[in-house]
Amino acid sequence: MTPTTSADLPTAAHRNQLLRTMMSEHAKALLAYADKLLNDRYMAEDIVQEALIRAWPHAERLYSTEGSVRGWLLTVTRNLVVDRMRSAVARHETIGAEDKDVPLPDHTGAVLASVVATGLLRRLSHEHREVLLHTYLCGRTVQETARVLGIPAGTVKSRRHYALNILRAEAGKGLTPER
Repeated sequence: MTPTTSADLPTAAHRNQLLRTMMSEHAKALLAYADKLLNDRYMAEDIVQEALIRAWPHAERLYSTEGSVRGWLLTVTRNLVVDRMRSAVARHETIGAEDKDVPLPDHTGAVLASVVATGLLRRLSHEHREVLLHTYLCGRTVQETARVLGIPAGTVKSRRHYALNILRAEAGKGLTPER
């Protein structure tokens, strides 16, 4: 095996010229082929670009052998299309223009409500928060809450009443514009 010298390596200018030749001779045919397979012009352009990128390091060898450059490029293009379609099917996606602008659900309202509710609950005393926790979040009745907390049922009702009044008043303050 003989060592490779810098004189044996193709120059960057020569490889770039081969790439320009490849693009001018084959790009339209590759695009038509990929577009026919995919029925999506933009994805076909991406596929052709990828095929030409893959061909660029091998351009000198492709033009120096007796094989067909277009045949090699069409094979690479077909393989890229198949890979793209298989990956979309594996992810249960469809390839088409109708799927490009699907709006995603917005959770900012729920996050904001949670932040506001947390801030309001922090303004309550521990006893008031505890009663609201048991009656609303845990779904317990007044009697069950009284038994769990070890306080009379009337106290549970009273704390719940005053806690809700405080929350309404505090929430009302936050909703009115300041002047």
